[in-house]
Amino acid sequence: MHALRKSRPLRRIVLASAATVSGMVLLLSLKPHTAPVLVTAGTGASPGSSPGGSAPGGSSSGGSSSGSPAPGSAAAGGTVTGDSVQTRWGPVQVRVTIESGRLTDVTAVGYPQDNPRNQEINSYALPQLRREALAAQSARIDTVSGATYTSDGYRRSLQSALDSAGL
Repeated sequence: MHALRKSRPLRRIVLASAATVSGMVLLLSLKPHTAPVLVTAGTGASPGSSPGGSAPGGSSSGGSSSGSPAPGSAAAGGTVTGDSVQTRWGPVQVRVTIESGRLTDVTAVGYPQDNPRNQEINSYALPQLRREALAAQSARIDTVSGATYTSDGYRRSLQSALDSAGL
């Protein structure tokens, strides 16, 4: 009996140690990622942005001095906000200003800026994308090297704004 009593505590120690090590390995392998937090924050901002994105289109028809439909009045002149486009790193949204049927200004109203790397990329990518859009007078713009996702989101939001404006 004495031998059995000794082996049971040893088994318990071995099992407890194995369970502890397994638990620690599992906990350490499940590191929290920042992407779900960013997506949640982007999704929370996106519904707020989407009504904002549709409101200028609606306000340009109701708030325009001519009172004509949104595409006609925006093509003549006005400001239209494109759809918020969800990218891998966060939402991208642009606002365009149109005067006499020409694209006169493009402003990024929403873009990923949650971490220093996003800020660095967008600090050089957004001005290049703006210049390209104004020069092309369309959404047929080149992708900025190193900012592929932002460029794609910018292009898609720009096209949405131009479509809403009737251009």
